[in-house]
Amino acid sequence: MVGLARVDPIVTGLDVRRDEPLSRHTSMRVGGPADLYCEVGDERDLAELIGWAHRERVPVFALGGGTNLVVADRGIRGLTVKFGPGFRRAEWSDDERGARVKVGAAANFKRLVLDSVERGLTGLEFGEGIPGTVGGGVIMNAGAFGGEIATVTEALHAVGRDGRALVLTRDELRFSYRRLDLPAGLIVTALELVLERGEPDEIAARLTRAKSRRDRRQPLGQPNAGSIFKNPPGDFAGRLIEQVGLKGHAVGAAQISPQHANFIVNTGGARAADVRALLELARDRVWDRRGVWLEPEVKLVGDW
Repeated sequence: MVGLARVDPIVTGLDVRRDEPLSRHTSMRVGGPADLYCEVGDERDLAELIGWAHRERVPVFALGGGTNLVVADRGIRGLTVKFGPGFRRAEWSDDERGARVKVGAAANFKRLVLDSVERGLTGLEFGEGIPGTVGGGVIMNAGAFGGEIATVTEALHAVGRDGRALVLTRDELRFSYRRLDLPAGLIVTALELVLERGEPDEIAARLTRAKSRRDRRQPLGQPNAGSIFKNPPGDFAGRLIEQVGLKGHAVGAAQISPQHANFIVNTGGARAADVRALLELARDRVWDRRGVWLEPEVKLVGDW
């Protein structure tokens, strides 16, 4: 465990907490404590804190909106950093194709989608209802209904493990299905997206269709981490899990959703170990009975 006293010399004005329960900061509402936890307001504070961690060899974990991940019951060792209001801003400007927006990594993905639609811009309608932040969205190359964030990303702003800022252009970004490969230790701070102008009625209609599909198919009333598995080529993870008889199956207070089998929900008081046990049960049974290996979309982080 990292001693809080070692952080004191560089935390003037920063609220660094010890043993912060991460269940408070994740959509699944599970997870143990972070040794050290700090919400940073701007890039200067982030650079200072990351630079300190690099010098002291303290591991750093960047926590976005807390979706798409399950934190271990024993928590996360080292320093967990969460972005504050300074990383939620969006700066819009005209572009020859429509508009360009530089948006902070902590900005709400759903809010960005709605803002773009209100401006008559197309390219993000697929993201209606995708939870979490823009930073988390780009790291997992968030997508749905045939669209993904990779198609509109022009540049990525980040901080390296030594605290220095850098920018990666579109040609330097290696996107794949539900994944962005980044150098180890890189923390995303902002994105630059380019969106095209479109017919407002058509854009609004696509958004409405996406929302309707999500509302019908996804569990909205219980804590969850989003889709548990990536869809395998030519099939759907939820369909396969349902076929092997696990829809509605529970381990402790974690349950494979009766509404959509590619979601695990916390019915009240679940442990991270329960969620992991369900994930592994679904993966192994689908492999044994259908010969398909399901790759997790949700990330298991911390001290397992």
